[in-house]
Amino acid sequence: MWHNIGVNTLYLNYLQSHRLILKKILITGTTGFLGRALTSKLQKVESVTLLSTSRFKTSEEMLALDFSTDFNVEAELSDIDVIIHCAARVHILNDTDSNPLDAFRAVNTYGTLNLANQAVDAGVQRFIFISSIKVNGESTDLDFPFQPDNEFVPTDPYGLSKYEAEVGLRKIAKETEMEVVIIRPPLVYGPGVKANFSSMMKWVYKGLPLPLGGIKNNRRSLVALDNLVDLIVCCIDHPKAANQTFLVSDDYDLSTTQLLMDMATALGVVNRLFPIPSSWFTLAAKLIGKPAISQRLYGSLQVDISKTKEMLGWEPPYSAAECMKKTADAFLENNHK
Repeated sequence: MWHNIGVNTLYLNYLQSHRLILKKILITGTTGFLGRALTSKLQKVESVTLLSTSRFKTSEEMLALDFSTDFNVEAELSDIDVIIHCAARVHILNDTDSNPLDAFRAVNTYGTLNLANQAVDAGVQRFIFISSIKVNGESTDLDFPFQPDNEFVPTDPYGLSKYEAEVGLRKIAKETEMEVVIIRPPLVYGPGVKANFSSMMKWVYKGLPLPLGGIKNNRRSLVALDNLVDLIVCCIDHPKAANQTFLVSDDYDLSTTQLLMDMATALGVVNRLFPIPSSWFTLAAKLIGKPAISQRLYGSLQVDISKTKEMLGWEPPYSAAECMKKTADAFLENNHK
């Protein structure tokens, strides 16, 4: 029932025809990149009633919830069936916090587990946690992708805070009746994407000659926002998702050079890439004190989504090419205002 290209429409139809299964869903982080897109998708499902949260209340329908504080929302969770926890303190490449691990733990670990424990007491049926591929690590060897059940303890503060949240959630799932679903996305792109992906699009769009034309031997997994949202929707009440960990991607791994070429095509501009030896770039990155940039451009980070596809019968419903075009169109519209 859930197989192949039509899974998005089929699954939404499935939700529509099982109105007694879904009553009310709480989405945290609804003003964020993922939260906004997920909310927009679920608002189209008639059988779903949504409760939104944000650090700052912007409407009567929104619940103010700051995960860095000692909050209590058990009463508000009393009629919630499913929580989709997107809120997080996000990873920052050059974090200036005096103690970044404590700052990440406060929100991503303790805040998550506080919410989950209150959800158990309120009788919530399922807790979907949007984790991070950083729980698996920072890089892979070429063609040796991460698996969802790899044993690894991150040292990166952001990755460690997500890992510790996962450990706590699995303990809760084992000791209570609440089901937990963990999803670990790699880099997420789509309309409105920020940070490094947006910077790369700006470089390509401006036609800057980029010394990245020789990075053809690495592979990186990405996931389009629409594909990630589709998987989350699939996990809302799919019976086989209970107490499982899933990796997600577009199922299309590409080199850094290919990514930039795909960007140029989607933006409708001339590709201005030229190759330089990787050793030169690595040295330059070290000299300016940013060796992580070299690793992200030249290294590989692949994920194996075979478990996700086989267990859930799920396939990415949107191709990488159409998602890149959608991202580029939004970028162009924003830059032409």
